[in-house]
Amino acid sequence: MKARDGLELVCYLSRPSIASGPLPIVLVVHGGPWMRDRWGLNPTHQWLANRGYAVLSVNFRGSTGFGKAFLNAANKEWGGKMQTDLIDAVDWAVSEGIADPDRIAIMGGSYGGYAALAGLTLTPDKFACAVDLVGISNLLTFLDTIPEYWKTRKSVYRSRLGDFSTEEGRRFLEERAPLNHVDRIERPLLIVQGANDVRVKASESEQIVSAMQRHGIPVTYVLYPDEGHGVQRMENRRSYHAVVEAFLAQHLGGLCEPAGDDLAGSSIRFLAGRELIDGL
Repeated sequence: MKARDGLELVCYLSRPSIASGPLPIVLVVHGGPWMRDRWGLNPTHQWLANRGYAVLSVNFRGSTGFGKAFLNAANKEWGGKMQTDLIDAVDWAVSEGIADPDRIAIMGGSYGGYAALAGLTLTPDKFACAVDLVGISNLLTFLDTIPEYWKTRKSVYRSRLGDFSTEEGRRFLEERAPLNHVDRIERPLLIVQGANDVRVKASESEQIVSAMQRHGIPVTYVLYPDEGHGVQRMENRRSYHAVVEAFLAQHLGGLCEPAGDDLAGSSIRFLAGRELIDGL
């Protein structure tokens, strides 16, 4: 499909084997953002399609493997054209009769988590709900707390994200931070964080959860004390998928298996909003 400025975007769509009419759809955004989605067996797509959702992944500008011009088209476009590429892909799915415009979710990890937060703050009416896994809420604090082994990449971030060394650049980064637009959030949000994450510190999630609570906006916040940049331990992954499945079912209307003992053996901690998800 084409973005609004004519840029060609390679996307991957999965649908239930038995489907008719517009479906609830989950937009799954890859991390990096300098990575890409590839064709092939995708467990997340298969899981969500089995639950009755159409599933869409978009190689938005900045994704790797499509040439230098495509990569550079994302410079200083976090929350800008990188985000509108996602919106354009969803709008395409709606126009093709694939997606129900009232039942669209956005979810992702790391940069994908940032995109999920940006989706609820920049386009508050577009998505029915969002799932943010270890996402960035504040670009300045993210850059100020990157791990030592990433220090040499700060020059890359200066050109790709924005010049954090100048007052003008820092104002630009503040404008693109979901944290600074938290009052716009109108739809349900699930935030998941690993306490030991050194790439995207737990403070990124804590900041936006606290800001939402100050504004009286409901939020569900899940913390894994023994996880880092993602959810890896088998028991934790089982609980994570159970929570996400219940959350999506509640707000998109897809299928959901009873959680049963899926949280057993997991380190999962609900620091806010457990009562907002039915069946947990």
